[in-house]
Amino acid sequence: MDEHHYLIRGGIAGRERMRVVGRVMRPTTLRLLERVGVTSGMRCLDVGCGAGEVTFDLASLVGITGHVVGVDLDETKLDLARGDAEQAEVGNVEFRLGDVGGGLGQEEYDVVYARFLLTHVPDPEGVLQLMIDAAKPGGEVVVEDIDYGGTFDHPTTDEFDRYREIYVEAARVNGGDALIGRRLPLMMTRAGLERVEVEVVQPSGLEGEVTVIPALTLENIKATAVRHEVASGDEVDRVVDALYSIARDPEAFVASPRIVQVWGRKPGVATVGPSGRP
Repeated sequence: MDEHHYLIRGGIAGRERMRVVGRVMRPTTLRLLERVGVTSGMRCLDVGCGAGEVTFDLASLVGITGHVVGVDLDETKLDLARGDAEQAEVGNVEFRLGDVGGGLGQEEYDVVYARFLLTHVPDPEGVLQLMIDAAKPGGEVVVEDIDYGGTFDHPTTDEFDRYREIYVEAARVNGGDALIGRRLPLMMTRAGLERVEVEVVQPSGLEGEVTVIPALTLENIKATAVRHEVASGDEVDRVVDALYSIARDPEAFVASPRIVQVWGRKPGVATVGPSGRP
């Protein structure tokens, strides 16, 4: 997928947003990885890794006897991730520049993971198949992605409703699907994965970083929304201002999109470590 057509702004500005999202998501993502059974000695692939928010957690779980590869098409974010790895002296990770269209390898990994990737690609089933191809027989394929129909604020405001509309429509005209989370379980079952399991989480709160994610997100899709005439620049700016006001309101309850976590096993016999399955 060409980075120019990616819905959300990349580079350093995009990375700052993903740092916030990463901190908000980290507790539930870690529980997912532990439930899947990521453990010492495994070889893992993080597809669409960005600046490595999950890649480094995977590296910690697999330990010095394991190895983690992060793949992304944003060279700026990858350079930042490599710098972080060098500074922290993390030796069991590597970051590669690559488009999923070029393939992800064949039966190389015990765990293949992606977060907030399939929502952006025009052929999510095809990308999922590439992820499955990259997993070893008996390996786990793990996806976390969004269902934007679930995001809300309370008390409800017209501006928040408009933000949700802009995001969903901008994703659609850009070739993605902001509601893909609800499709994932059937998609993974039809792809031939076994023992498919599902969990739904929804970061939310009255205060803290979770409340500013809507404003940060709309800021970062402004160019796409304007380019596709989903909204004018002035309207986006007005809604962003309102979203920041909501974030500052101690009585406003803000819920991020539902996050659908789905994981399943590639048919075959696992070759490394426990899978965490009965």
